[in-house]
Amino acid sequence: MSGQAFKLEELARFNQLTMTAFKTEIKTHQYTFYDKTESPVFILFEYDSPGYIYKIGKFEYREDQSQDNIEFQFKDKKEHDAYIKTMLAAGYKQTEKGKIMTGEIYVDYFKNKAQIRMVYPKTSRDNYAILVFK
Repeated sequence: MSGQAFKLEELARFNQLTMTAFKTEIKTHQYTFYDKTESPVFILFEYDSPGYIYKIGKFEYREDQSQDNIEFQFKDKKEHDAYIKTMLAAGYKQTEKGKIMTGEIYVDYFKNKAQIRMVYPKTSRDNYAILVFK
């Protein structure tokens, strides 16, 4: 599945990896380094797929590791619908809606303590994003 979308299980597995292991693993999928963001609160490494169709990032928080997450961005509404269908079939329940700081709407889904957040694009040019938390 080089340079393609990932299954929920793969995203969750990426989140369990150390940053070093994640960087090695994502390159085996032919993703290339895009950007690194570092703040006093977190560090983020982002990678692009071949053809720049998808983007994946791994956030590691310095103090609250429960906020560590994988963010996977994509444009296709059909992929969004497939992720939602998979989450609901796996027993995830929609729990809350809101807006992130940049104004995009999000919907949280929980199954036991597992959390997935779907972020919706503000405009048709923006990406969908799925965040899988530890």
